[in-house]
Amino acid sequence: MRAEIEAAVIEILARQLLLPAAEIAPDARIEDLGLDSLGKAEAIFALEERFDISVPFNANEPDQPNFDFSTVGSIVRGVEALIAAKAG
Repeated sequence: MRAEIEAAVIEILARQLLLPAAEIAPDARIEDLGLDSLGKAEAIFALEERFDISVPFNANEPDQPNFDFSTVGSIVRGVEALIAAKAG
C-alpha cells in the first residue's frame, strides 16, 4: 500500500510541477522542488480526491498545516495516517 501511495503522491506532485515523475525522489523536500502555495493547494485537493480523504490544511496559513507537507515521505505518511483513521 505504501508503494502505491508514494507513487500516487509523486505523480500528483509531478503534475503540479510539470516534471516527469522520475525526477521526483521519494525523499525530496517540497520546498526544493519549487512547489508554490497554489500548487500545494492543488496537490492537496488532488490527494483528497485520489484517496477519498480530507487533508487538514488551512489555505490562509499554508505554512502552519496540521499535515506535514515538507517532504514526499511526510506526505506519504500523512496520507497513510488519514486512510488508516478513515478505515477506523
